[in-house]
Amino acid sequence: MMDHARDLASVQDATERLLTAVGKVDNAAVTDQSRLPGWTRGHILAHLARNADALVNVFEGRPMYVSAAARDADIERDAPRPLDVQLTDVRDTAARFQRTAAEPADWSRTVELRNGVTDSASRVPFRRWVEVELHHVDLDIGHELEDLPVEFVEREIEFLAQRFSGHPDVPPARLTDGTHAWDTGRDADQPAVTVTGSRADLLGWLAGRRDGSALTVAGGALPALPPL
Repeated sequence: MMDHARDLASVQDATERLLTAVGKVDNAAVTDQSRLPGWTRGHILAHLARNADALVNVFEGRPMYVSAAARDADIERDAPRPLDVQLTDVRDTAARFQRTAAEPADWSRTVELRNGVTDSASRVPFRRWVEVELHHVDLDIGHELEDLPVEFVEREIEFLAQRFSGHPDVPPARLTDGTHAWDTGRDADQPAVTVTGSRADLLGWLAGRRDGSALTVAGGALPALPPL
């Protein structure tokens, strides 16, 4: 069962940490390349602001984005803005997201996200938490996967393992950090491979942030994961 109220508090904490960290860089750094191919830090900050607006749309029963093209155009439009404008936008849209989420609602209802994906409204705060935490790392300003909250890392590994579960192109695999295990990939009686590593490295590989070279694989090669 999702605890949406607790996740909303985690989103707010993660947002404040991101804003504090970004506030320490100089204005020129906003236009520098981030860790995401083709995106500057400004692209990431613009995306975080527009994503908050989009999730308000979801809560209020509107399409998340008008279209994929409009989403991309909005990010490109906002990416070059000065640092103070970026920070104000991220802060204001994050506050709007929190205010909307605080309104009385049926958290068990099904909502529609991008590309026809549906989910419980109660999971939306966690999805926003994922956006903030992973993109904080993507900004490349000294925040690493190893710095993420323990609870978040465990839950995101589980979420991504479930996302690839049953995928025909992913061989049955067991992921483990030596103390906990997650199964993913095609349905099978036994996993074809066992992938072992730290939680940060497992998360990095599942989320497309690391190539998996730090992981140990038994029973075959490291599975190639489809794009998220």
